[in-house]
Amino acid sequence: MTGSGDKQKTLLSVFSTFAVGGPQVRFAQIANHFGRRYRHVVAAMDNVFDCAAQLKPNLDVQLLSLEFHKGKTFDNRRRFRKLLESIRPDCLVTNNWGTIEWGFANWPHLVRHIHIEDGFGPEEVDRQLPRRALTRRIVLCGSTIVVPSRQLQLMATQVWKLNCQRVLYVPNGVDCARFSKSGIEPLVARDGTPTIGTVAALRREKNLSRLLDAFRMIREGRSCRLVIAGDGPERSALETHANNLGLANDVVFTGYTRDTERVYSGIDVFMLSSDTEQMPTSVLEAMAAGLPIVSTSVGDVAAMVAQENSSFVVPKEATALARAATKLLEDDKLRLSVGRANQVRVATEFAQDRMIATYGSLFDGAPQVARH
Repeated sequence: MTGSGDKQKTLLSVFSTFAVGGPQVRFAQIANHFGRRYRHVVAAMDNVFDCAAQLKPNLDVQLLSLEFHKGKTFDNRRRFRKLLESIRPDCLVTNNWGTIEWGFANWPHLVRHIHIEDGFGPEEVDRQLPRRALTRRIVLCGSTIVVPSRQLQLMATQVWKLNCQRVLYVPNGVDCARFSKSGIEPLVARDGTPTIGTVAALRREKNLSRLLDAFRMIREGRSCRLVIAGDGPERSALETHANNLGLANDVVFTGYTRDTERVYSGIDVFMLSSDTEQMPTSVLEAMAAGLPIVSTSVGDVAAMVAQENSSFVVPKEATALARAATKLLEDDKLRLSVGRANQVRVATEFAQDRMIATYGSLFDGAPQVARH
């Protein structure tokens, strides 16, 4: 809450989309925690605002529709500059590459700027595009850059060549109590069938076809189930792929669910099959729920999980994922002990209170020291 002598700060937060995803859910966590301490103006480049449903009704929030023309950089810059001059936020907060033109619009310096970089789309899975690296170097040179992973921290300082004192490592955090409490009703009812699950936006870079291929191998010779929670443009293709693999009766597509704790309470092993990630919130949530993680070796995942879980972070191959998951499904004692170790790890290192306090300090303009 804002004290009687405090001026409510206005934050203009810009997203490529305000559909439900990791950065958007993190924003909702932070905004809900601080209540009316800030006035929020939220802009989405695609004018999709589905994640607004996760914001508490008592917040001071304006959803700002944009006129945006892809490829018309200078027209967009002029239009966004006028909006910045009109709104005059205390801080402009941009999220990922898709909002970089707002950083351009803010130059020369008009308002304080924080840029949060969570990762990359499929076009930058294997390498950084030189034009984008150069643009980030120029546009963000006077901004504060926040990254949730060590790999991104290295990328920002070594590839984009940004001042290391301006690049802040702020790991994502989760509400551990929400996911660890007992008595949560599973989204997919338990019937004794060993169950693998994932929570993901159904997009190309998540490579959920790899997950389906791995599950087909796991299912050979045993009864098991796969739960895929989430929605997105790849859903139809994934359902077709599951049918072609003969998995129609063993794969449950739940669609989007806000109550992800109900997904985790109904599964035995969490699996991530992505081509690119940095610090996926779904992994932290699954750890808080006491689950073992089987994941492709992407981003900071190997450093996020407990040491006992490290051998289950594997190359980007369906066969490797299948072997890791099978080992856990066949050994109840191992599966439970790895899950418990993950639960301790996330509570110790990635609780949401620390993340929220750091963002509050940043939004208020307090000096920050880069974490190395």
